[in-house]
Amino acid sequence: MSTKRILLIIGGLFAILLLLLAGSLALGRLLFKGDDGSFADTPGVGLVEVKGMIVDSREPIRQLRYFLKKDTVKAVVLRIDSPGGVVGPSQEIYEEVRRLAAKKKVVVSMGSLAASGGYYIAAPATEIYANPGTITASIGVLIKFSNIEGLLNKVGIKSSTIKAGAFKDAGSPDRPLSAEDRAMFQAVIDSTHEQFIRAVAEGRRLPIEEVRRIADGRVLSGEQAKALRLVDKLGNLQDALAEAGRLAGLGDDPEVLLPPKKKVNYLDLLAGGAEEHFSGVLNKVVGRGLQVSYE
Repeated sequence: MSTKRILLIIGGLFAILLLLLAGSLALGRLLFKGDDGSFADTPGVGLVEVKGMIVDSREPIRQLRYFLKKDTVKAVVLRIDSPGGVVGPSQEIYEEVRRLAAKKKVVVSMGSLAASGGYYIAAPATEIYANPGTITASIGVLIKFSNIEGLLNKVGIKSSTIKAGAFKDAGSPDRPLSAEDRAMFQAVIDSTHEQFIRAVAEGRRLPIEEVRRIADGRVLSGEQAKALRLVDKLGNLQDALAEAGRLAGLGDDPEVLLPPKKKVNYLDLLAGGAEEHFSGVLNKVVGRGLQVSYE
């Protein structure tokens, strides 16, 4: 084969590689970047969705702040379909919803599930819509520990801990909780539970004792929650959008505006996915550690 032909083949392969790379990047932008938000110059109602476990507040907060700064966004609908999650991120989203509701109307639309932390972030909204069968409330806090001391003994693994501070290894999976450990963790849970009760009472403008009576972790249907004033109205997402439009003076069929999607670094995406996977496996083996949860 001549040198010229070899060079032509190499050049052709290189061109094909460039085309494939360009196509992959274009597909990646389509899948992961999405809309650039430029259409939000049209007056309308913003839509923010919170789905699944609440473990990271950064993306919901980014979207809520985006709509707070947009003068053309007159109201925001927060769609929640979540069983709850970690205390810290839930509280951070709550604060952002509260700040937004002080400036613009915020209407919550609950999907199939908006319980515990999912209800927590809804509490400060202007109005809350739920379906009659939405599972909601569950105003409670928990922390779980696993003990694998017996398993380690069976396989001949011995564990030693050197610590400074009596409670530093409290909750460790290789020893049982002491009475002092339990009392310490119970105090943390009680404090966090009281924060939840106060947040609901403040957000819903309800007497704190009225909230405390039902803050025992019970779940409620949307219909039951409405009777207890934890929810304002029964309706679906379209009803919530229509209500937001009316509250914003845009009528009951407003333009629905989506926030720009966050640009994704593909290497970070892969690394983050691997980290999340192994973290999930570890949590299943040794328990949640010191993760206090609204769930």
